Amino acid sequence: MKHLAILVLWCLPFCSAYTLKRAAKEDASMGLVQKYLENYYSLTKEVRQFFRRRDSDSLVGKIQEMQKFLGLEVTGKLDSSTLEVMHKPRCGVPDVRHFSTFPGMPKWRKTHLTYRRIVNYTPDLPRDAVDSAIERALKVWEEVTPLTFSRVYEGEADIMISFAVGEHGDFLSFDGPGESLAHAYPPGPGVYGDVHFDDDEKWTEDASGTNLFLVAAHELGHSLGLFHSANTEALMYPVYNSLTDLARFRLSQDDVDGIQSLYGPPPASSDDTPVPTESVPPQPETPAMCDPALSFDAVSTLRGEVLFFKDRYFWRRTHWNVRPEFHLISAFWPSLPSDLDAAYEDRRKDTVFIFKVGNRFWAVRGNEVQAGYPRSIHILGFPPTIRKIDAAVSDKEKKKTYFFVEDKYWRFDENSQAMEQDFPRLIAEDFPGVEPKVDAALQAFGFFYFFSGSSQFEFDPNARTVTHVLKSNSWLHC
Repeated sequence: MKHLAILVLWCLPFCSAYTLKRAAKEDASMGLVQKYLENYYSLTKEVRQFFRRRDSDSLVGKIQEMQKFLGLEVTGKLDSSTLEVMHKPRCGVPDVRHFSTFPGMPKWRKTHLTYRRIVNYTPDLPRDAVDSAIERALKVWEEVTPLTFSRVYEGEADIMISFAVGEHGDFLSFDGPGESLAHAYPPGPGVYGDVHFDDDEKWTEDASGTNLFLVAAHELGHSLGLFHSANTEALMYPVYNSLTDLARFRLSQDDVDGIQSLYGPPPASSDDTPVPTESVPPQPETPAMCDPALSFDAVSTLRGEVLFFKDRYFWRRTHWNVRPEFHLISAFWPSLPSDLDAAYEDRRKDTVFIFKVGNRFWAVRGNEVQAGYPRSIHILGFPPTIRKIDAAVSDKEKKKTYFFVEDKYWRFDENSQAMEQDFPRLIAEDFPGVEPKVDAALQAFGFFYFFSGSSQFEFDPNARTVTHVLKSNSWLHC
C-alpha cells in the first residue's frame, strides 16, 4: 500500500499537468476555429455560445459550410485535414458575407482604370520588383477583358495599393505573419477598389516566401468585382497555393467566366488571324438585361428575393439594391447545370426546386445543393412520357404547386405530397388569356405571372382573367 500511495501521489501532479496541457491545446484549436468562422463564414453571436458544445447543430453546420466551400470532405468535424487548411495563409476577404455588406455584384462602369502605389513599399523587395508584380497581376485580368490600366503618381486613383501592418484604418486589422495575407474591396468610390497587403508577410518574387504577384492577382480580382470561388483550381480560391507553377500561370476557366460575366471578353484585334468557325465551339452570348426580346428559362423566389435564370446566368432582384445583380449560376451553385427548365420555391421547406431536361430535379437551400439530388421527376407522379417541365410555381396559400408542360399543367398537393387526380388540364381552360406555352411562372402580390417569350401575363386567380400584359424584363427595371 505504501508503494501505491507514492505512485498515486507522483501521478497526480504529472497527470494534472498533462490534462491541463491537452485542454490548453484543445482551447487554442477551438479559438482558431472560432476566429476563422467569425472572419470568413459570418459566425454569429448565437452560434458562438455553442463553442463549448462541439456537437451543436449550429456549430457543425458552420464547419460543414466551410468544408464544402474549401473542397474538403464534409464531415462537420474538426479533423486533421480541416485544421491543416485553416492554418494555411489565405486572403482576408470572407468566403461568406451577409449580402447587405457587399450589396450587389458591383463592377466598374468604365473600361480604363487607374491605380497608384501609396504610403510605402515593402522592404522585402526592390521597388521595381513590386511595380513589376503589380503590373503583371493587372495584365492577367487585362488579357481576358476589355479593361485597361494605367498608373498615376499623385491624387486619387480607382485602385489604391498599399502595404500595412496591424490596424491600418479600415476596421480590418492584419494579424501578423502567416494568416491573412491581404484584402481588397469591390469596385466603388473611396476605399472601394483598394488593395491592402500585410507587410508582416515575407514578400518574394518566387515561391520562397509569399509570392507578391499571385496574391496581387487574386486581390485585384476582388477590386474588379469578383468574390471567392469554391473551385480549388481558380485564382479566386481563398487559400494561398504556394505550389502554383509561376512560369506557367494562367487563369482557370472559372476565373475567366466570372470576370467576363461582369465585363465581357476582350475586343477582337484587327491583327488576329481568323480561325475557322468549325474549329471553335460556339460560345453563348451574355444576355442583355434590357433587351426587348429577352426571355427567361426559369423564375423563382428565394428567401424574399426573385431570381431570373437565363442560359448560364441569373439576375437577382433584392429589396436592398435597386439595380438587379447579375451572376453566373456556377458562382452560387457549382454543381448545378446551366440552361434550366423550371424552378420554384417551397417556403415551408426553405428550399428551391430546380428542373433540367433529362427527367431530373435538384433541391437547393440557400447556396447549398441538398444531398440525394438530382432525382427523377417521375417520383412526383408524372407519367413516363413526360421528359421536361417547362415551368413551375408554388401557391403558398393553397399549398399547391403547378407544373406546366407544353399546353397542359399538373397540380401537386404539398400537404399529401402527391399529384392530384383529374390532371393534366389544359392551360387555356383554367388560365384564359395566358399563352399556352409557359416558359416560367411566379406568384407575387396575389397574382400569378406567366412568362412566355418576351412577354409576361399578370393573372388574377380570383377573377380568372389576365389583368396586364408586360415585357418579361419589366421586373428588372427595364
